[in-house]
Amino acid sequence: MTKIGLISDTHGFLDPAVFKHFADCDEIWHAGDFGANVAKELAAFKPLRGVYGNIDGKEIRSVYPEHLRFNCEKLDVWMTHIGGYPGKYASNLKGEIYTKPPKLFITGHSHILKVMYDKKIDCLHINPGAAGNSGWHKVKTLIRFSVSEEKIHNLEAIEIGNR
Repeated sequence: MTKIGLISDTHGFLDPAVFKHFADCDEIWHAGDFGANVAKELAAFKPLRGVYGNIDGKEIRSVYPEHLRFNCEKLDVWMTHIGGYPGKYASNLKGEIYTKPPKLFITGHSHILKVMYDKKIDCLHINPGAAGNSGWHKVKTLIRFSVSEEKIHNLEAIEIGNR
């Protein structure tokens, strides 16, 4: 079993609560818009996977790709910053998401926490919302879950305070 801490849209601000809520996690996944220094701080804390977002510059883009597709405990995961959600996938992703759907599709960008199941492609979509202080969201959010035997367990949406 692998315990995951999922975060997005930090925009250069890393709330100290992240370290508390992700203390028991094996990995942290960041769905883009890191902002300055956040990737370094998270990577020093736990193994980090991530994708760059639209606000990220050369430093982040040279390390983290736009799209990341990988397996975690045999679960096919696709993470990208701007990807849409079931019924409203980004037009540049529709072809692949419908022909080679992952089992877990993770996005950021909207600053709206969403956990939705897409019956058409048998895929869970997760957007952890925004954990930073920039943007229009009112509450900073994270997601925590476990993966084992190609399944997601114990998914928790966590509010870490007002921005």
